[in-house]
Amino acid sequence: MTKILFICHGNICRSPMAEFIMKKLVREAGLAGRFEIASAAVSDEETGNPVYPPARRKLAEEGIDCAGKTARRMQRDDYERYDLLIGMDGGNLHGMHRICGEDRAGKMRLLMEYTARPGDVADPWYTRDFDAAFQDIQEGCRGLLDALQGGK
Repeated sequence: MTKILFICHGNICRSPMAEFIMKKLVREAGLAGRFEIASAAVSDEETGNPVYPPARRKLAEEGIDCAGKTARRMQRDDYERYDLLIGMDGGNLHGMHRICGEDRAGKMRLLMEYTARPGDVADPWYTRDFDAAFQDIQEGCRGLLDALQGGK
């Protein structure tokens, strides 16, 4: 089983969007039993809060339910628990290293590394563009799933 943890700043916009988009993609591919997928934050400021309403609405528009998800902060032991820790931007990656230390096993990556246009997923908390964030995240998740399936 491949265990993936998506990470953003507060775990209320981008990382839960990635969690639920990826869950949908693996389910549609008939691979749900081969993956454990979750999300977390590098900060604790949103801990316990639900997915941000505009992110929740965008997911719902795409037929994706995220009911019951609440924000949690990433923990040091997540490094051992998960096979991949996927951040949404460079600041998240820095925070992941701050929490977990050295990436001895090369598990920490950025989501957009799995696309033809590496970089950051724009933060809709600031841009208010949840459509663009959804598109980036979906493209990244598709690329990640493709890479995990051997580049099919």
